Amino acid sequence: MRILDIITKKRDGFALSELEINFLIHAYTHDEIPDYQMTAWLMAVFLRSMTIEETAALTMAMALSGNMVDLSAVPGIKVDKHSTGGVADTTTLILAPMVAAAGVPVAKMSGRGLGFTGGTIDKLESIPGFKTTLSQPEFIHILKKHNLSVIGQSADIAPADGKMYALRDVTATVESIPLIASSIMSKKIAAGADKILLDVKVGHGAFMKKMEDAIKLAETMVHIGQLVGRETRAVLSSMDEPLGRAVGNSLEVEEAIDVLDGRGEPALRHVCLILGANMLNMAGVAPDVTAGYEMLSNLIDNKVALHKFAEFITAQGGTGDIINHRDLLPQSKLKIPVMSIAQGFVQKIDAGQIGYAAMRLGAGREYKTQTIDLSVGLILQCRIGDFIEKNQPIAMIYVNDKTHLAQVTTLILNAITIGSENVAKTKLILGTVDKSGFKAM
Repeated sequence: MRILDIITKKRDGFALSELEINFLIHAYTHDEIPDYQMTAWLMAVFLRSMTIEETAALTMAMALSGNMVDLSAVPGIKVDKHSTGGVADTTTLILAPMVAAAGVPVAKMSGRGLGFTGGTIDKLESIPGFKTTLSQPEFIHILKKHNLSVIGQSADIAPADGKMYALRDVTATVESIPLIASSIMSKKIAAGADKILLDVKVGHGAFMKKMEDAIKLAETMVHIGQLVGRETRAVLSSMDEPLGRAVGNSLEVEEAIDVLDGRGEPALRHVCLILGANMLNMAGVAPDVTAGYEMLSNLIDNKVALHKFAEFITAQGGTGDIINHRDLLPQSKLKIPVMSIAQGFVQKIDAGQIGYAAMRLGAGREYKTQTIDLSVGLILQCRIGDFIEKNQPIAMIYVNDKTHLAQVTTLILNAITIGSENVAKTKLILGTVDKSGFKAM
């Protein structure tokens, strides 16, 4: 079997066999074929696409390229959740302790952010003492005892994906649904969960801008899950404006605490409850999503979810008392308001621009090795549909120096469109995809 024949076959639009895909991924992972040949194959896939069977075979080959986490020692049905990413998307920090408090084990391997703000791991590392690097026995011990553990993804989990993604990022082959789907699902399968819930973002601040593309991606990933024996479900949620109000690492931890304490942004709470309710239903703890939503709402109201969050933080070496003392989190030196320059209704909030503004403050990375400032960011003080007076604060900037302040202020003002028309609030949940297909909400 030759790599040249595999490239040629895909270039000419033919489906590859499972054997050919396994050969390709094994050879590339072990440095037996050069980057330029893998780039040729990735471009062939980008142009010719893949069948669902090919995509499932690629997913499993990538998952099996490294260690597969064995969670069989942990009682119960383990459900993992993955988001395709967005701005002010603090869902993991909220729904993971909620779902764990309801009795469902949540084992998550998460990554760092590259782009607008830090990833889940960066946010957790803003908590003093919190350890994101654990051995597999430590990870499983904490999961068994507390129903929840979140750690950074190790290099030996789906290493083929790491190599391929780095190549895709510099060869204009990122925007391929088979390659996106196999990348996401290979890591989820390798992480060992029994069932997988996907939060597929749609809109201006999401990777998938169009609804039809988001549905296709969700359907592909759900079908992969079916083919490899992992029940997978997707929720399509809006990213036409930032989900929460806080954009920045320690600021998002504070907002997560607010939501778990029964306060905080209602939109963020609602999306977290919907996602968590689906997880409970998949785990067999709730008969349907409506019942799961009510169960989780009660766990917020009686503070059980909040205390589970503190318990989880303490179990991983962090300061659980941040739920009572926010000042233990990294604090910026300066708080500077951004005032509206017009009166009217908020027509649009460009989530991408808001995210870029936070990155310019130092809350996100432009390249992988960049150090981020865990204390900086911004908090929005309006949402689409709100009425705003002229000179009313529309955002608060948290910063340690004023180097990029003028640029960030301009970005925020340009991102928030104010007009005379009274527009509707953003529809947050757009639909679901399961083995029966897409269902609009």
